[in-house]
Amino acid sequence: MRVLRSVFRRKMRALLTIFGITIGVLALVVMGSIAEKLSLLVDGGSDYYADKVIVSGTSGIGGFSTEPITTSLIDEIERVDGVARAAGSVMMLLDPEPSAVSMGVVANIQASDFRELGYETFDSDVVDGRALEPDDRGVAVIGADLVSKLDAEVGGTVEVRGREFEVIGILGKTLTAPDMAVQIPLADAQEILVADLPAAVRDTVEKDTLITSIAVYLEEGEDPDEMATVIGQEVDDVSVMGPAGFETSVKEPLKIFNQIIYAIAVVSLLVGGLSVINTMTMSVAERTREIGVRKAIGATDGAIMRQFIAESAVMGVIGGLLGLALGALVGIAGNQAGAQSATELFLLTPRLALGSVTFAIVLGVASGLYPARHAARLNPVQALRYE
Repeated sequence: MRVLRSVFRRKMRALLTIFGITIGVLALVVMGSIAEKLSLLVDGGSDYYADKVIVSGTSGIGGFSTEPITTSLIDEIERVDGVARAAGSVMMLLDPEPSAVSMGVVANIQASDFRELGYETFDSDVVDGRALEPDDRGVAVIGADLVSKLDAEVGGTVEVRGREFEVIGILGKTLTAPDMAVQIPLADAQEILVADLPAAVRDTVEKDTLITSIAVYLEEGEDPDEMATVIGQEVDDVSVMGPAGFETSVKEPLKIFNQIIYAIAVVSLLVGGLSVINTMTMSVAERTREIGVRKAIGATDGAIMRQFIAESAVMGVIGGLLGLALGALVGIAGNQAGAQSATELFLLTPRLALGSVTFAIVLGVASGLYPARHAARLNPVQALRYE
């Protein structure tokens, strides 16, 4: 209590100092929550690419492409030594003309030929209803983040690219790409894919042979990156990507982006630290006679230092907790506002929450070291004479 009374001797000054730390922690929590969400999405992608190779059209970037390729490539790829199974799929945007730029995974349509069964290790669970089956038509399984956007419920219907689909399942929350996916049968996806082609091309293609990518599963012991190079050499006119390609095209740029985000937030918090130094320096100057009295009656230099460090630490604790609370509220409000459009950008993880408060406390203590050291080194006689 004595420490708190000392901190709030000058209430307005103490509150402004704490407010500076609060704003810094708020910035760290909000921007860090965005970085955490993006990192989790990319980590999910890393898990997906860890044991396979993705083949797409030549216009594919980072393994993603809406350029149609033919299912005949599946047999060609499976003839490559080291390939255990190749599975075709269709992936396209849920909205062909998105109204806003997304910082996460864009809402998409996914369909598979089910050849991956028994080979795919990256699974998402259906928490309501059932999963798709090979003979299904006109049905859909909805990702967790699209439930509100599409007003989906099992037994109801959703509109996908102007077509009605019966909802047969809802995927559980994964915090990765499946949350933004609408899974439909391959035959239905192929019809939508053909409808997107130029009119002059539609009549020249067989819709049941069109896909947009092929997941290649390897025999035990094969290196995915080495196999990506081999497949690229043996199969013409395709884009091939393994785990290293995903790291280069997606994960490394995101790492730099996250570092920039955290750097901006940390600078904001350091500004709050400067206000602590200023406040504690002024506090030492105002209490010089008090310090002289304490030292005259036997207070050690260590006791004086601990007193002022404790006061600066208290300001760090209060500012850190307030900043964390405000940051959590901003994240919750932001996610609720974006839920309808499936743009939940914030993820407050335990490590971010603990790290933000800890950093605020450490910053408070560090900011108080110089004023505390100055106070401890005051000559008691000179301090008692201070006016």
